[in-house]
Amino acid sequence: MLKILRVITSLATVFCAASAFAQTSDWPAAGKPIQLTVPSPGGGGTGDTIARMLAEQLAINLKTNIVIDNRPGANGNIGAAAAAKFAPDGYRFLFSWAGTLAVNANLYAKIAYDPQNDFDPIALICDVPNILVLNTTLPPKGVKEFIAYAEANPGKLNFGSTGIGSSMHLAGELFMRETGTKMVHVPYNAPGTATTNLIANEIQLMFQLIPGIAGQVKAGKVSALAVMSPTRSPALPDVPTTAELGYPKLMSSTWFALLAPRGTSPEIIARMNTEVNKILKDPAFQKKLADIGATPLGGTPKDLSSHLASELDKWAIVIKAAGIKPQ
Repeated sequence: MLKILRVITSLATVFCAASAFAQTSDWPAAGKPIQLTVPSPGGGGTGDTIARMLAEQLAINLKTNIVIDNRPGANGNIGAAAAAKFAPDGYRFLFSWAGTLAVNANLYAKIAYDPQNDFDPIALICDVPNILVLNTTLPPKGVKEFIAYAEANPGKLNFGSTGIGSSMHLAGELFMRETGTKMVHVPYNAPGTATTNLIANEIQLMFQLIPGIAGQVKAGKVSALAVMSPTRSPALPDVPTTAELGYPKLMSSTWFALLAPRGTSPEIIARMNTEVNKILKDPAFQKKLADIGATPLGGTPKDLSSHLASELDKWAIVIKAAGIKPQ
């Protein structure tokens, strides 16, 4: 009887392994599209733009159609919550970013998804850092000078952002926490309005994302002090980083990642990771990212998992210390 049970168990193991292999070898099935859910509106935002760039190349590599499923609302919570409930069949994935995955869990009292437990990580895609920019009438020409200037003028400098809990807002809160300075946060509904008011000196500084300000920096309309990143941005290679200036804790960016609903076949996760890394190493794709101020990342699913855990801890401290509440 024991021998029979061992045989049955062995056959079951072989059958499961064969089924997993068949699922992977036949994936993606001919004519069956893959869906990438993007928790933001379509039409040209940074996240949507990068998602479509990635989808175009994945479609070529996987020889299937990739459909972008835009699900905006609630700072990305609606789209992420929907993606968390998708069947883990290898045909639905989530393309998301730092705000939805690392900030919202700390910002909102309750969200309908768990960034760590409801998804299987696939890979980090790219990183778009914040950059400290000033109105040109302000005297500081470097970060150290600016910190001294802000310390001498507590509460007199206004920094703009695209809203409470946004990357620009949290970068400012991180800056104040690490430097001991005190500035006033002014939230806007649109980054373009904030940038216009920065140039007009209605606000004095921003911790903008590079794609939204690189043109004004190159035109001399704003002063760029530092990119909040370990490495310089290909879009603004002459602007130093906070790390090289001696402020390694002043790191802030919007990073983008690809994930799958929890329970997706490990073989499919591995295949998708391989294809993503192949795309990120392609010089033509790297140039497309550089043109919008993004730096390719890549790596293993474990790399993404570790990065997400670190970011959740980092922004939890900043949000709690600043007492930030959602709008």
